[in-house]
Amino acid sequence: MEIKIAQGSKPGEGGQLPGHKVSELIARLRHAQPGISLISPPPHHDIYSIEDLAQLIYDLKRINPRAAVGVKLVSQLGVGTVAAGVAKAYADYIHIAGHNGGTGASPLSSIKHAGNPWELGLAEAQQVLRHNGLRGRVRLRVDGGISTARDVLMAALLGADEFSFGTAVLVALGCDMARQCHLNTCPTGIATQRPDLRAKFRGKPENVVRFFLNLAEDLQRLLANLGLPSLESAIGRTDLLQQVRWDGKVELKPLLASYGDGPLHWEGQLNVRPEEHPPMDDAWVEPALAAAMAGVRFEYDGAVKNEDRSLGARLAGELALLRCDQPKSKPDLHFQMHGTAGQSFGAFAVEGMTLVLEGQANDYVGKGLAGGELVLRPTRQLALAKNSQAIMGNVALYGATSGSLFAAGSAGERFAIRNSGATAVVEGVGEHGCEYMTGGVVVVLGATGRNFGAGMTGGVAYVLDQDGSAIVEQKYHPEFVAARRLSECECAEQALVRDLVQKHARKTGSQFAQHLFARWPITVQQILRVAPRELRPV
Repeated sequence: MEIKIAQGSKPGEGGQLPGHKVSELIARLRHAQPGISLISPPPHHDIYSIEDLAQLIYDLKRINPRAAVGVKLVSQLGVGTVAAGVAKAYADYIHIAGHNGGTGASPLSSIKHAGNPWELGLAEAQQVLRHNGLRGRVRLRVDGGISTARDVLMAALLGADEFSFGTAVLVALGCDMARQCHLNTCPTGIATQRPDLRAKFRGKPENVVRFFLNLAEDLQRLLANLGLPSLESAIGRTDLLQQVRWDGKVELKPLLASYGDGPLHWEGQLNVRPEEHPPMDDAWVEPALAAAMAGVRFEYDGAVKNEDRSLGARLAGELALLRCDQPKSKPDLHFQMHGTAGQSFGAFAVEGMTLVLEGQANDYVGKGLAGGELVLRPTRQLALAKNSQAIMGNVALYGATSGSLFAAGSAGERFAIRNSGATAVVEGVGEHGCEYMTGGVVVVLGATGRNFGAGMTGGVAYVLDQDGSAIVEQKYHPEFVAARRLSECECAEQALVRDLVQKHARKTGSQFAQHLFARWPITVQQILRVAPRELRPV
């Protein structure tokens, strides 16, 4: 699993796809809307610091501890320091992307003057990792226009364990580098969704096999000329490189310098975080899976602390594998907890999992929620008759695809960003709520911060607007979304929101929600329906 902090020639703009190429199939796979441009959001939506990156790596390793987790960085000045932080965050490999390569899918402005040659970034990462005693813990991978055996050998000598190929393999499959990927007019039928052009594709697996066999043969000859028995023996051997031309301006000695006396390459083990005590949800897995297999209810009741992170993710991963191997009826797994949960409470929870927390939670509640149900309510001492208390941190429901969240309190910033199918009821959100949302239903029974609904292309939000501030202060983006009173909508839609408010009051015990439900004829006049404008497909 790879976390892309940058993507080669287009840092911060990974996953870019013009609207006219977003077909029904692609929209369904990406949980988006057909005909609407797709672009991965900048990393700052989910990651503010190296600690946030470490948490994401931890989340991914919890859901699948058998998988390797890597981070892709762009070759630029200072990438070595970032690479050291990524290694300390327990990534298993670090990918250094150069400025070359790519297929032409990005705008011209995105591929010019972006990033450095991979040689500079790779050398810096190798030196800093060795200097800090971290090189043996991680694999170094490199890409950026690599196409020949000499490229591979140079990368190995500068410290790379692995090598990625993109453009060269496309050429082997028939790409003629027409640079029309973004226009949906690829003449060889590779980068297009048009059936008439895809019929022209003539590439075969044998083409790729032959390319790599020839490359391997060339590489063997180059290694033999250096007296090296294998590619692994070449990793980090900068002593075999020297500058052959010097014009008095470019000095390459720093590029070939060797720092530290640690290993030159990866030592073969996953970069596993040491745990003084096993995470508490490890104990859930075996009995919960047994209950799911037997078709009986499983219940858990216990206290949680701030150090208990990613609760539920370990079980969610095993349940997903179980359903792949032998589909079963929906399990009934109920977890009742009290206290203060750490980051990523309920991350990746799947259908059949219900996590109820009496207390409060940190950031990333319901990250990647995939069918589970999360309920947050304040402790009896803090329960109030109004919706003022904060009950969770920032970036809740990031990337959720299904499931539900009911929270009797307010959330922090960036609530339900990239939500593409989950249903949520919360009693207030901070700034940037529902940004880049592509599906799902969000009910906000309280105030919203600025920038609500920016980039929203799907789903719908219902916002309680008792004092009219959402309209007066223009907290939402009129170019992205349109707002109107719920009372002007169809009766079925009013009934949907009414049922959600009632369900929220029942599950969380929120007195404020009970009050709103009891005076529904007045409440329905105070709720705004915020939905994307009719965007014209490109």
